[in-house]
Amino acid sequence: MTAHTKIPKSLLNDADVGSFLLDNPDFFSRNPDVLVKMKSPGRYSDQPEGVVDFQSVMVDRLQDEVQNLAACTQDVIETSRNNMTFLTRTHAAVLALLSAKDVDHMARILTDDLPLLLDVEFVAFAFEQDIKAQAALRLPGARMLPFGYIDSQLGVGGDVALVHDMVDDGTLFADNSNQVHSAAIARLRSGEHTASGVLALGSSTPGMFHPGQGTDLLNFLTRTTEKLFNKWLTPRA
Repeated sequence: MTAHTKIPKSLLNDADVGSFLLDNPDFFSRNPDVLVKMKSPGRYSDQPEGVVDFQSVMVDRLQDEVQNLAACTQDVIETSRNNMTFLTRTHAAVLALLSAKDVDHMARILTDDLPLLLDVEFVAFAFEQDIKAQAALRLPGARMLPFGYIDSQLGVGGDVALVHDMVDDGTLFADNSNQVHSAAIARLRSGEHTASGVLALGSSTPGMFHPGQGTDLLNFLTRTTEKLFNKWLTPRA
């Protein structure tokens, strides 16, 4: 039986119709042409108290839905715009690293150029104390980490930590530690001739980085940095 099947009026009463509508709250959504033909009650002074202007309620609900849809659409647009910005910045940072003439030049690009390219105040890199870290620790700007520091910050085997409220005693950001209030820390995995390390982005804005943000682009940048370190620090035959 369709929504438009004729039923003798004697077989239906207000209670039946009301019960049906309560059991099928999406009826008017599925049959908007029926709703259009409905005569909605108004709120007049001679109406009993509690009578609701059905049309007004429906319009208010539709307006709320439109506003929510507009807000969701704006959020999607902003998210897409931000993602494209981060993607562009990450690509620029990777290209800058690939242009390095030697490992010292690469180290300076990390600390001097990447902050501007990534729109953060500070970029630092550091390695845990290890015999394989000797060459890396001689690079300009390199920091030495106590053994176990990386796992304590990222978790055992973890690759990235996004820190909403960063507290650094100078281990990562040295003299700039008091200015860093939020950070993204990514693991540089050890290689045949390189020790475990981290690449850290520091921001003076609290909450700039926070759990829940995507880390794909940071991982891409870190893996590139890691491979370049492996390349430059491998002894020449």
